[in-house]
Amino acid sequence: MIRGAFTVGAWTMASRVLGFARDILIAAVLGTGPVADAFFVALRLPNLFRRLFGEGAFNAAFVPSISTILHKDGLRAATEFAEEATAVMAVWLGGLTILGELFMPWLLYVLAPGFDGRGGRFDLAVTMSRIMFPYLFFICLTALFSGVLNAMGRFAAAAAAPMLFNIFMIAAMLWLAPHMLNPGYALSWGVMVSGIAQMGLVLWAIRRAGMRFAKPKLRFSPWIRKMFKRMAPALVGAGVTQLNVSIDIIIGTLLPAGSVSILYYADRVNQLPLGVIATAAGTALLPAVTRNIALGEEAEANTALNRAFESVLMLTLPAAIGLGIAARPVMDVAFVRGAFTAHNAVLAGHSLSAFALGLPVFALIKILTPGFYARGDTMTPLKIGVVAVVVNLGLNLLFMHPLQAVGPALATSLSSAFNAAWLFALLHRRGHFSFDALSRRRLPRILLAGLVMAAALWETQRLLPQGVTSLAQFLLLVLVGGVFYFGPAVLIRAFDLRDFLGLLRRRRKAG
Repeated sequence: MIRGAFTVGAWTMASRVLGFARDILIAAVLGTGPVADAFFVALRLPNLFRRLFGEGAFNAAFVPSISTILHKDGLRAATEFAEEATAVMAVWLGGLTILGELFMPWLLYVLAPGFDGRGGRFDLAVTMSRIMFPYLFFICLTALFSGVLNAMGRFAAAAAAPMLFNIFMIAAMLWLAPHMLNPGYALSWGVMVSGIAQMGLVLWAIRRAGMRFAKPKLRFSPWIRKMFKRMAPALVGAGVTQLNVSIDIIIGTLLPAGSVSILYYADRVNQLPLGVIATAAGTALLPAVTRNIALGEEAEANTALNRAFESVLMLTLPAAIGLGIAARPVMDVAFVRGAFTAHNAVLAGHSLSAFALGLPVFALIKILTPGFYARGDTMTPLKIGVVAVVVNLGLNLLFMHPLQAVGPALATSLSSAFNAAWLFALLHRRGHFSFDALSRRRLPRILLAGLVMAAALWETQRLLPQGVTSLAQFLLLVLVGGVFYFGPAVLIRAFDLRDFLGLLRRRRKAG
């Protein structure tokens, strides 16, 4: 499982770094003006449906199902199931795409009520949304095929596919934008075409793995019906999660112009460590725990959850501390150029600090939910998610006016902490997760190393005479943070460096 997580993490890291370069270029070209606000709202729409129907509910039901079929009935039965699932999803997604194109203005009235009549942002958002909405069809099928690969223990291609999204967007900005009315339209075409490319990559990887798709058959076999039965509550649960995201967007459009863009840039920085660590751990954990449960290996499932919990906290805690304390320098160094001003960096830095507070709990949600999904329980995360949405909405309304663009970020972090704590408490109460002796020894030491790092970063920033004003000073902060986290962590044995290096050596030999 951990080797699989490293494979996903390595490719995800490459994709996120490339995505960070993409966002730096977008910030320089678009800044935080009306075109930027319209583009980011338009981009949220297909991504909202992708996470709802692709990565969210569908994966929660599909991956455990195909993993069980593959290990109990073999490759042929798993291939037939994947073909049936592909046919059903293609019909459903095709209809959804057509409806979205037809009713786009009404969708955006709901998602971006603050855009109506303000500087043409609404019309821009409608046009861009219609260009990129077919991306939904291709990327959701990509999620299905990625689930097939993950169930087969093949993680690389599915994790590498998002790199194509970044490559096509960068290409669109560099070569297509000069020929379009504004850069937002070029970016929208880049998004749409990248969906086709990503689907092609994972289909090629499936053939390489030995699974040959025949013509997909539209049939509702017992396994498909069982999958949909599992998917229904997970769909509502994923909808709850995306409702959280939608609340942040809606609030952002009601705030001063540029707030949507400021929240986007802050969230993208926060997503860099979150996507690499949490996505990798969650992707590798679900099939591993499902396999343990199917074989009756409850102790092994608990061990897998423990190691994932340790690994995620070990890596997200220093990221959260670094981004929280050095948020302004991060935004300065990363984005201040072209249309993105120093004032934009100050505002985005405040939002980033608020997002960073919740970074570890965002990641822990990713590894706690597989503990329910692997047992076919998609209702419990749903119920908890519904309450978390209510908490998020209440906090957003409370913070909206006094905190402005910081409000949605802080509300998201606090409601996610509430969500993670409840998931953990229920898993523990049901006997599905308890800290073993190794975790009880390591977790307090990880927290102690984090406190040492926080103190060192705070003092270093205080001692710099003019604050962090150059790339060299920023790199000094990064070095101080790394030394004062990993140094104490190794000394007090918060984790075993030899095990970590041994794992990397085994991965190189396996490659």
